[in-house]
Amino acid sequence: MPQAELRYQSGFGNEFATEAVKGALPVGQNAPQKAPLGLYTEQLSGTAFTAPRATNRRTWTYRIRPSVTHKPFRELPAEVSLFRSGPFTEVPTPPNQMRWNPVPMPEKKTDFVEGIVTMGGSGDPAMQVGVGIHLYAANAPMQGRYFYNADGEMMIVPQQGKLGIHTELGILDVAPGEIGVVPRGMKMRVTMEGASRGYICENYGLTFRLPELGAIGANGLANPRDFLTPVAAYEDEEGDFRIVGKFLGRMWEAEIDHSPLDVVAWHGNYAPYKYDLARFNCINTVSFDHPDPSIYTVMTSPSVMAGTANADFAIFPPRWLVAEHTFRPPWFHRNMMNEFMGLVFGEYDAKAEGFLPGGASLHNCMSGHGPDAETFEKASKAELKPVKLDNTLAFMWETGLPVRPTKFALETKILQHEYYECWQGLKKHFRSS
Repeated sequence: MPQAELRYQSGFGNEFATEAVKGALPVGQNAPQKAPLGLYTEQLSGTAFTAPRATNRRTWTYRIRPSVTHKPFRELPAEVSLFRSGPFTEVPTPPNQMRWNPVPMPEKKTDFVEGIVTMGGSGDPAMQVGVGIHLYAANAPMQGRYFYNADGEMMIVPQQGKLGIHTELGILDVAPGEIGVVPRGMKMRVTMEGASRGYICENYGLTFRLPELGAIGANGLANPRDFLTPVAAYEDEEGDFRIVGKFLGRMWEAEIDHSPLDVVAWHGNYAPYKYDLARFNCINTVSFDHPDPSIYTVMTSPSVMAGTANADFAIFPPRWLVAEHTFRPPWFHRNMMNEFMGLVFGEYDAKAEGFLPGGASLHNCMSGHGPDAETFEKASKAELKPVKLDNTLAFMWETGLPVRPTKFALETKILQHEYYECWQGLKKHFRSS
């Protein structure tokens, strides 16, 4: 087997063409009577066949064996995994603001899929709407088994430890400060060196894409050329392997006698990709008032309602604050949308303490939230000179449907039951005259 290469092609949504062995890609047509080099032709479609050209996603693969060559799937016992999907109705959803400490690193050997725990979600993968939101903590590479998710694409945000995401179409090397996105249905195995931890958004709806720029114009936010897609890199291995599949919220396993990551060449626009969040070009006010967090949107999954996302992915990276006559941290607010936040490193400017790297918070529809008492008092008295927020990277998945916490999320020891106390010190300052 050739040494796998960590090489990438740049651009988002491009029609890529790549081969690990010269001559593996057919010339002039997608499915000749006999594919080159004795390979099999297989198409992977990420949208309906008749989706508009601008949003149609499909890739032609040329592989050593077709994907169908495995034994029947058998359902894994429910207690094997805390990886769940909608509908999220196992427990009532409280309207409280919620916050969690980082999930502990496992003591025993745990691979990426074994280390996923579901915090909550919305919608239903069968209806292709909503999201699942998960944390992962793992310390071992996936060995002898592979994973695919038929329920949704997976946006992976590492917080600690670099991941090697080996997919059918090539390898993504994703470190903290970057994101990796694996399309729905694409098989993968994940490797790592040492303990790793992070966040996952499982998107049941329309695929993530770049937001429209509107009045911003042609440039700004995330640039398409900064997204990286892997070149072809295949495994030609035989042995006793397992494929773990997630389908309609349940986990299934099938035996297979070879690695399913055996794509020698491919062309198309349905592919995994990574993005370095440090390349995001922030847009901000240079006069007064704090802009809506939507100005920091990296990617969006639209819904059927124009202007309302199934899910947005926004980040709060290092940036300058220069607004005058303005309360600079995020103001107190209640939203129609629902906010799940994570912290990759540093401190989040709206909280003085308690929001830790690897931790998370949830503020659902119309639940009041905003800066804690200490941050409010400090920001209200701050000298409004230009300030650089540095060494910080927080993010938010904002969803159109409420995020319903799982039983695990409401009962886990990492839930901060005292979170509400951070606002109890807010004092009355009103004067009628």
